[in-house]
Amino acid sequence: MKLLNKKSGLILVIISLIFSLGTNAQDLNRLRGFMQAGSTPDGAIPYGNNPKAGHYLNTGNARIYYEVYGKGKPLVILHGGVFGSTYEMGRFIDSLSRTYQVIAISTRGHGKSEMGTTEPTYEQKANDVNAIVQVTTKDSVTVLGFSDGGYTAYYFAGMYPEKVKKLITIGAGEWLKGSRTFNVTRKDAFALDSLYWKQQLALSPQPEKLDAWLASINKYYNSVNISSEVFSKVHCPVLLMAGELDQNARLKTVIAAYYMFPKVQLAIIPNAPHPAFLVNFPAVWADIVPFLQQ
Repeated sequence: MKLLNKKSGLILVIISLIFSLGTNAQDLNRLRGFMQAGSTPDGAIPYGNNPKAGHYLNTGNARIYYEVYGKGKPLVILHGGVFGSTYEMGRFIDSLSRTYQVIAISTRGHGKSEMGTTEPTYEQKANDVNAIVQVTTKDSVTVLGFSDGGYTAYYFAGMYPEKVKKLITIGAGEWLKGSRTFNVTRKDAFALDSLYWKQQLALSPQPEKLDAWLASINKYYNSVNISSEVFSKVHCPVLLMAGELDQNARLKTVIAAYYMFPKVQLAIIPNAPHPAFLVNFPAVWADIVPFLQQ
C-alpha cells in the first residue's frame, strides 16, 4: 500500500511540473501573498467575516468562529497561522463548496475567534476542530490545512482517527525544536503588513490581548517538536504538498515527513514559495482533485 501511494505521489509531482511550466518566476522578496489581501473585490464572499454563513461555538475556554458553505461530504479547511485568515483560503472554498460541505474554521486568535485562556497548542486547536466537527456533521471529514492549519490537521487526525477520512496539507513538514526561532512582536507584525493587522484587530473580539497572544505563540512555537511521534499516528491517506521554494517548511523537511507517514502521496509545486496555492492554484488543484477522487 505504501509503495503504491508513493508511486502515486510521483505522478502528482509530474502533474505539478506540467502545470507550472507557464508560471512566471516569483520575486520572493516581494511576495506577501500569504497575508490577507488589501480589499474584497465587488461581489466576492467575505470569507472569515460572512454573517450569512458564520457560526460560533464555545469549545471550553474560547468562542471559535467558523463558516459553512455548500452541501455534500464534509470537508474542513484550516488557514495558516499568525498572519493567516480564512480569507486566504477563499479559492479553495469557492471550488470545494460546489461538491462538498465546507467547514472553514478561524483558529483561535485569528479573525473573529477568541484567543482563549490556554496556551495555543496544536492539541488545543485539534480539540477545537473536533468540537466544531461534532456539532456540524455526523460523518467523518476530509481536512485541508495550510501551514499552521496543516500541523493542526496532523494532530486532529492523530488524536481523533475515527473522525478523519483523508488529509491534505500544504507547507507543513517535519518541525524540529530549535530549527526556527520565533519572536514576533506587534511592531514586527505591523511592519510586515499593517493593513492585515488593522483588519484582523477590527474583527477580533479581544484586540487588547494581541501582545499577550503573540508572546504565547512565540513561546509555544519555540518549544514545539513535530516529527515521527506525530506523523506515525496519522493513519488516514495523506496528500503532502509544498512549494519547491517554501521558506518556512523547507523542501528537506517535507521530504523527511513524507517517509514518516504510513499512507502518503507527495506533490511539490515547482518554483513556488510557502503559499503555493496563492501563486499557482491550477497546479495545486490538479493535484488535489485526483486525491479526493481516489
